[in-house]
Amino acid sequence: MKLIISSTELLKGVMAVSKAVPSKSPLPILENFLFDLKGNVLEITASDSELTLRTQIEVENATEEGKIAVPAKHIMDLLKELPDQPLTINTINDSSFICSWTSGESTLPYFPAEDYPEIIGTDETATTLEFPAQSLVEGISSTVYATADDEIRPAMNGIYFDIDTASTTLVASDSHKLICYTTKDTKAAEKASFILHKKPASILKSIIGKDEETVTISFDAKNAVFKFGLTTVICRLVVGKYPRYRDVIPQNNSNILHINRVQFLNTVRRVSVCSNKASNHIKFDLRSGRITVSAQDLGFSIAAHETIDCQYDGEDLSIGFKSQFITEVLSNMTCGELVMKFLDSRKAALIVPAETEEESEKICGIIMPIMIS
Repeated sequence: MKLIISSTELLKGVMAVSKAVPSKSPLPILENFLFDLKGNVLEITASDSELTLRTQIEVENATEEGKIAVPAKHIMDLLKELPDQPLTINTINDSSFICSWTSGESTLPYFPAEDYPEIIGTDETATTLEFPAQSLVEGISSTVYATADDEIRPAMNGIYFDIDTASTTLVASDSHKLICYTTKDTKAAEKASFILHKKPASILKSIIGKDEETVTISFDAKNAVFKFGLTTVICRLVVGKYPRYRDVIPQNNSNILHINRVQFLNTVRRVSVCSNKASNHIKFDLRSGRITVSAQDLGFSIAAHETIDCQYDGEDLSIGFKSQFITEVLSNMTCGELVMKFLDSRKAALIVPAETEEESEKICGIIMPIMIS
């Protein structure tokens, strides 16, 4: 292999896929980038066997095609220290290559590309659809924080993509809260679904650029492939059946609170400072025209309460929640005004943007209450 490439462009390429390099792997070969030079295109691959990231870079000059596995840490550390300049990469024997720049060079080891495991994508049964890039980022951002860490029910550790003929809904839940994000921009000829683990979901959210327009998603029973620009993400899907989430979304909660989201969020944050650190319990006392948020920790003899004006239509109600769940949901919504709908102190509360908000039909969340004294 012999090529000349911009050091800055190469650094961008390796950093784009570096999130898939495992820090420690039972397969040491996976601690390397796979460089594959064909013509004037260098393809860079990184994988931890569950998640694979791949990107392509055009090189300035390629004289010898080839395929080698390059130590990820060594090449990244070197590239971070180089200013932008042409970099020559040239294999000199069966185990070493030289990186040459204007004023110096570095000799590094490489490993046979044959040792790198084969990356398996989707098969002929795969379903393919187009997803607007920013809608996908927004959907993941709106739901991924609600996923669980559940060894017994691995399906809860990912985002459920519920694809219908009219819309697609992304769902995440940890049994205490459930968040749904629905977009009509993506649909399929027939119903389909898959569960994307939270790790590749978070990585997708971070690497899809704001200038990307469309992500092509292809998935079968085992794997999913996401393609956008020059980047490909291949990941193992979570196997399992997702719960019937629509059955738990309240339909008849008649006690309705209209309130400014930011004001409500800031109040909860202030009051929760005095909540019990183990339970994070806070209480809402709802009365006509106002809500009082309170918390206390009897062990340290501390307490706090704050009353704010609001529009509340319903019966007087006292209900408790974990402040952490309330702040997570409120801080991950972007609406100005929101609506919380309650039935009683024991049933789940529904949170949605106010009807006047653009995202009123996109986002809904439910939070389970807790018993309060």
